[in-house]
Amino acid sequence: MRLPDWLGWLATAVFLASYSCKDQQKLRLTQAVAALLWVGYGALLHAVPIIVANLLVACVAAYSSISRRLQSTAATAQATASTLRITASAEPDLSRTS
Repeated sequence: MRLPDWLGWLATAVFLASYSCKDQQKLRLTQAVAALLWVGYGALLHAVPIIVANLLVACVAAYSSISRRLQSTAATAQATASTLRITASAEPDLSRTS
């Protein structure tokens, strides 16, 4: 079996493995890796449509993964700040006790 064939089968296997991912981050990362393998496959075959289509898929998968990670980090920071404000305001005012 030739190298392009092996790479195509590997890309297919990685893409199929993405269906077993429960976590959205892992799903997108797996799909991005599969798409990059397809880009390599397309490059070996000199198939521009395969290269372009899978570069787009890899970029979208990577972007959405990074975007969701940043949104998750921002949401966590906002929730922590909100919790700190609630905790600070719930503390008793001990300055009046004498």
